[in-house]
Amino acid sequence: MIAKSNSSQEPGLSFSLDDFAKALDQHDYQFAKGQIVRGTVFEHTSEGAYVDIGGKSPGFVPLREASVKSGVSLAESLPLREEKDFLIVSGQNEEGQVTLSRRQLELKKAWDSVSEIAQSGKSVQMRVTGVNKGGVTGEVEGLRGFIPRSHLIEKEDLESLVGQLLTATFLEVDPDNKKLVLSQRQAARAAAIRKLETGALMEGKVVKIQPYGVFVDLDGVTGLLHIKQVSGSPIDSLTTLFKIGQEIKVVILEIDEYKNRVSLSTKVLESYPGEILEKLDEVMERAIERAEQARTNLSNQ
Repeated sequence: MIAKSNSSQEPGLSFSLDDFAKALDQHDYQFAKGQIVRGTVFEHTSEGAYVDIGGKSPGFVPLREASVKSGVSLAESLPLREEKDFLIVSGQNEEGQVTLSRRQLELKKAWDSVSEIAQSGKSVQMRVTGVNKGGVTGEVEGLRGFIPRSHLIEKEDLESLVGQLLTATFLEVDPDNKKLVLSQRQAARAAAIRKLETGALMEGKVVKIQPYGVFVDLDGVTGLLHIKQVSGSPIDSLTTLFKIGQEIKVVILEIDEYKNRVSLSTKVLESYPGEILEKLDEVMERAIERAEQARTNLSNQ
């Protein structure tokens, strides 16, 4: 009897390293530019980070594509052994390696975030990083933002703002043109408006007179006293009744926080239509007691 060799193998069970390599070649590792892949960071170098994305070769993230935030180290933006999503920004090279970006994914997320905030009317904080003749620049959600000089509270010494966090609201959000414009003054106005109350009697100063109404400054918030809300009787010209700098008492008729508008009224202080036109000083002197009745009337509307 001839003994069977222990080294003999059943047909079909042989699988050499060459076979394994061929099997890998046959596997579909087609990574395309624009595709989002998930991978685990496993190595940092002076030029970037290597990421295991399940292919024959790891993906590579250049330093410039590691994060949307400036001055952040690889250890902070792409910690080792951490799994993240990446965008393929260039296809496979001869070795099957693709170039990845975390920054571009974060950019899209940041633009989506600021668009949502802008639509809600909420404010954000921008850290000022630079100054130019038109205003100041800074960073918001990792994006470069700009506040024009006319929308700053401090308009003269702009250099003193560098490094500061400014509360601002969005004026323009344009992802296509990478344009982000904000307003500090508008944010301050919105914050002041939130402190106002419908029906409250306020003392303010006339700052502008137009044919359709009078603009009154109420401690930093400008409200509109429309010509139809001045008196119950028609008025030919507001300049016959009001002057720039004049102190008057008004009742807050309506507050529109979304549009940052405050509507005012003196008509509600009248005991009869036209009293404001005849006895403005007397109406102003008795405004407190009259405002109580006006507040009651407004709450019942």
